[in-house]
Amino acid sequence: MDEQVLRKLLARVRSGEARIDDAVSELKGAPFEKLGEFATVDTHRALRVGMPEVVFAQGKTAAQVAAIARTLAARGPLLVTRLEPGKAARVRRAVKGAVYDPVSRTLRKGRMALPVRGPAAVCCAGTSDIPVCEEAAATLEVMGVEVVKAYDVGVAGLHRLLARRADLDRCVVLVVAAGMEGALPSVVGGLLGKPVVGVPTSVGYGASLGGLAPLLAMLNSCAPNVTVVNIDNGFGAGFVAGLIARE
Repeated sequence: MDEQVLRKLLARVRSGEARIDDAVSELKGAPFEKLGEFATVDTHRALRVGMPEVVFAQGKTAAQVAAIARTLAARGPLLVTRLEPGKAARVRRAVKGAVYDPVSRTLRKGRMALPVRGPAAVCCAGTSDIPVCEEAAATLEVMGVEVVKAYDVGVAGLHRLLARRADLDRCVVLVVAAGMEGALPSVVGGLLGKPVVGVPTSVGYGASLGGLAPLLAMLNSCAPNVTVVNIDNGFGAGFVAGLIARE
């Protein structure tokens, strides 16, 4: 249940279209539902934080992910992250109409219907960063935010980024992913007076240290509008950007 659904329910009670007992029945499922001994599904999260619980599939069996996803999809939009192709088929059978993307390793169904101030950009320095960006984009799309993509626009060829400036300037927030030395979020932050969510990726040669070097570079950015999420955390970046984009 999210805030919009709750408001509609209370309005129906106030107008006499629904009985108090009906409302109590609908609210009994909050705030969680226990699935055996392996999961306690948070059915109240959309009401509290603005998005339903997202399923992190890594480390879970296909059966566990399918059961959790089916429970959440019955109540609203669904997003599953870090879902490997070998587990996706079972989850898709459990959630009819769900769409799986092997690039971002996400499975999703539905879209939240909340007002937004404008689109969010998702940018990356190189093609190797695209899986992380696609995870961010999938998150934004489930949150009901339009996504503008600008991929492979890193600092090795800044003219590629400048060619997309008009597209990026109409966005209210930007997710910027980069590996190697992680310079792109600082460049974007210096060009555009918008919130920039930097995502260090684990792309790069030995001294990039699996994403640690770009993480430290982004944390030390001299662009004051840059904030940073964890290495390869496209979901976290997309979620924060989605909250910023909402009215």
